[in-house]
Amino acid sequence: MDKEHFVNRYRKYGEEQPYWKAGIFKVRLPFIHYAWSIPEMVQALFMCATCLGAIPVLTEVLGVSYDIALSMVIINGFFYTLHTLLGDPVVPGWVTPAVPIITAFLTTYEMGSGRTQALIALQMILGIIFLVLGVTGLGSKMVKIVPQSVKAGVLMGGGLAAVIGEIKEGGRFGKFPIAVGVGILVAYFCLFSPIWVKMRKSNKFIDAVGKFGMLPAILIAVVVGPLVGELAIPSVQWWPLFKVPEIGNVWNQLSPFAIGWPGAATWLAALPVAIVTYIIAFGDFVTSEALITEADAIRQDEKIDFNANRSNVISGIRNVAMAMVSPYTQMCGPLWAAVTAAVSQRYKEGPEAMESVYSGFGTFRISTFVAVALMPISSLLQPVLPVALSLTLIVQGYICTQLAMNMCDSDIKRGICGVMGAVLAIKGAAWGLVVGLILFFLLKEDKVRVPVEK
Repeated sequence: MDKEHFVNRYRKYGEEQPYWKAGIFKVRLPFIHYAWSIPEMVQALFMCATCLGAIPVLTEVLGVSYDIALSMVIINGFFYTLHTLLGDPVVPGWVTPAVPIITAFLTTYEMGSGRTQALIALQMILGIIFLVLGVTGLGSKMVKIVPQSVKAGVLMGGGLAAVIGEIKEGGRFGKFPIAVGVGILVAYFCLFSPIWVKMRKSNKFIDAVGKFGMLPAILIAVVVGPLVGELAIPSVQWWPLFKVPEIGNVWNQLSPFAIGWPGAATWLAALPVAIVTYIIAFGDFVTSEALITEADAIRQDEKIDFNANRSNVISGIRNVAMAMVSPYTQMCGPLWAAVTAAVSQRYKEGPEAMESVYSGFGTFRISTFVAVALMPISSLLQPVLPVALSLTLIVQGYICTQLAMNMCDSDIKRGICGVMGAVLAIKGAAWGLVVGLILFFLLKEDKVRVPVEK
């Protein structure tokens, strides 16, 4: 839409969405600073299945009950809303690739207060790293200083790790092959296929379905899974309508103020795990910048301000707060790549599809916070939780690898990206980063390129 035909009740063409200035933060509230987005709200009601996917991990690793784990998910859901509230244009999520590393570390401690204290130390250190890098401005500098080929390698490694983790022996694809297989084909087709784009332009019903991003894939998995016997038939609980989080019980069982603070040895043991977790989370800042830059280039009517320092600070606040109230095995990461990409995809269709990027991101995260507390929704989705988590990870794999390839404009960069990505996916974030930096300095291209004779 060109400037002459642009109409918006909130901002002028090419300007930022309005906000209240609060230091580094830009406070935005729904209905006051941006419009509510119905498609994102509906999508969130079912995509919250991925958020609820934390429950099996929490019950298994920390030994808490289902009700306590659900309460922890609701508390975490509240902190999710801080990002768009404070001006970060993303859908935040977990530090997902780090979860296996974190659980391996935690299981070296016996179930009980010792293991919980180890989680507290890990998440507190991670939060402090986020805060220090954000407050000092080093977070934003890191995103800019890191070479393009190494950034691409981080993205490639994250994408490969996400897909490999699902399809390897013992992964969720092997446990639910039909539900995950059908669901991911539908997700890829509805999110990325040019054929689907053409179908949306010629059919109003298909266009309406296309507005809901990954929702069709989740709904199909809910139906297909029980039909083929891979998932149990849902048993919907209608009352009570809302789950009131058991904050008192969560506090008494998990808070360091109730169970005691970790000892010095636990803090020292958690430090390297926290550093590796941040290295993994760094890839989310790279992904965020790539997704937002791409969307900003297409939507000239709105200026989007992505600030890695602000994102670091908000992520730090979330991790420190959760460590003190309800330590979370998934950590508090700066990005849910699959949904951020899905919402960005619809945003790029123009102002008539989504008024502002904050309309999509803000509506989605507020809605998931409400949805995880709705007992009919959480009980309906309970059997499909592992499949929903698998779908979002495999979609994330596609997005990360696509962005990584787009960031490489030479053969050397593509080579560094591929090798680094493979090492990161197989050997871990620290190994991948070291290999990527060595290759960058070893194979660094000259700034002046020799012209090729025609």
